[in-house]
Amino acid sequence: MKVQVKVFSSLQELSEKEVNLDLPDGATVSDVLYEMTRRSPGLSREILGPSGMPADHITILLNGRNIRHLAGPLTGLADGDLIAIFPPSGGG
Repeated sequence: MKVQVKVFSSLQELSEKEVNLDLPDGATVSDVLYEMTRRSPGLSREILGPSGMPADHITILLNGRNIRHLAGPLTGLADGDLIAIFPPSGGG
């Protein structure tokens, strides 16, 4: 299956802005994160916590829905899905 991954803001300094991945059927968001950090090792320390799971301050959307409201990193993927990875944002 093919999925598209987009990395935003300051994370673009550590990775390609947009990546198309070819993953096996049954792949999860966790598999995407593994592949992205394998390709761009500097990304690992920014998006993963000590447990190897997504850090609390990172927002990951699957087709516009936050994976925290789905099955987290174990959320299953389908062909054509779009994953967006955002660093923390601030404002005031």
